Amino acid sequence: MLMEIINILFNNKQRSYIMKKKEFVKRFFIPLMLLAVLAFFVGCQDEMTVEPIDNGEPTTDQGALEKIVELDSSLTSFEANYNEDGLMDFLGKTEEEIYPFRVGHRMRLVSKNLNINIEDSLAFGTLTKTFEGVLFIAASYDPNASEPDTVIEKPFTSVITRNLIFKKIANTPFPLRNWILVAISLPEGGTQSPNIDMTKLTVFLPDGDTIVVESPNEYFLRRWDRWWRQIPVIGRGESVLLRVELFSAYEEEDFVTLTYGADRRGYHRAKKLFDLVSSTPVNDGFEKVYEQTFTTHQYPGHYHAVINAMPRQVIFDDATPVEAEAWGMPYFVRWW
Repeated sequence: MLMEIINILFNNKQRSYIMKKKEFVKRFFIPLMLLAVLAFFVGCQDEMTVEPIDNGEPTTDQGALEKIVELDSSLTSFEANYNEDGLMDFLGKTEEEIYPFRVGHRMRLVSKNLNINIEDSLAFGTLTKTFEGVLFIAASYDPNASEPDTVIEKPFTSVITRNLIFKKIANTPFPLRNWILVAISLPEGGTQSPNIDMTKLTVFLPDGDTIVVESPNEYFLRRWDRWWRQIPVIGRGESVLLRVELFSAYEEEDFVTLTYGADRRGYHRAKKLFDLVSSTPVNDGFEKVYEQTFTTHQYPGHYHAVINAMPRQVIFDDATPVEAEAWGMPYFVRWW
């Protein structure tokens, strides 16, 4: 009988404890849940307003756009082909009295500036690069010489410009992740000589398409949006015909060359001399047409075909200062 009484008292105490526990949960569960939810949202708010961690990324739109330009292979491939890194054998010969056995120039980038104008979700930029160059001419003063006996060096300064269009695709605290490059113009520049001026470039692609350029800085190649033309994609071992039209103040054949195929490290660079197709006298000079074909190599990637035009006496006279104009055409060699 005593044990039954003890069990009853124990069970009543246990039931009382359980009832108190349930009452505690009922009283404090909802406030505790509200407190937890509030803490969660406060934490999220803190994460949304936290400043970007300094991990080397640009912190401004200007810095981000400059970084995009610096990393883009379709832009950087120009410099590797514009800088011939000294004397080069050109694939073609001349029959002049003074024979330039090898001709090339070394270009050193001394300044660059990206001028940006942001309009809502688009940014328009002008990229200007200034180069200090040296034109090297390995030649002979002897018309009967079979090898060069002198190297002439001519310093000059060249300014190259191209226009860029960026599109804003996000609005994060990290500017580099908010923008992409959607269009690039062709590069154009040189010594700003009035005596030689390229006026038109026609590119005949292997698939039958034709590109006609009369103002490189106004001709855009699209990268993303359908409103811009696409960068030419060419197969390995395929040939491209280039036709250059220019004005020259001189009757003699000009020195028009094509440098192409170099990657960012300067490997696989090649050079060819354009052939004069026609020359027509005009009031103050001559309108000339030059043509040349180049064949892509086996290495896929982004490249530039760079055309340099100089009057004849720049190469064949040791005292004539450098007058030059340069245009570039980016292209991509596919791996399939």
